[in-house]
Amino acid sequence: MSAANFSNPTPFIYSTQTLTRADRSLICSPFKYALFETMGKNRVAIAEIAGNVGVVKSYTKRSLSELVTDNELVWLIQVGILRREVDGQGITDSFRLTPLGRKIVETYQTKSWRNPSWSDRIYETITRWLRLPF
Repeated sequence: MSAANFSNPTPFIYSTQTLTRADRSLICSPFKYALFETMGKNRVAIAEIAGNVGVVKSYTKRSLSELVTDNELVWLIQVGILRREVDGQGITDSFRLTPLGRKIVETYQTKSWRNPSWSDRIYETITRWLRLPF
């Protein structure tokens, strides 16, 4: 049996609008850089993020309930930063970075995680409320 070559010689190019939206959603989230750095290497279960465990592991800025954690992670899935991990039996409660998420997180390896401005927070709130894709 021959092996298929799945390498993609041309990387996907994201629009500036997509990168800006993803960056804003990332910095407005209640999560810290350490969580996304870990998700770039391994899957992370929701139990490792919710509650005091997330604070201890430096994944969250404050203790979050499992419901709030799940809602925030689902938003980042909708934005395109994260994806749910799948095993042989279906969807799990773990998450990983998408290629877009990796691209955004890589930019923060060389610079510090910026604090969101008021305009970032307002724009993010409106986008989430209206569920705008841009």
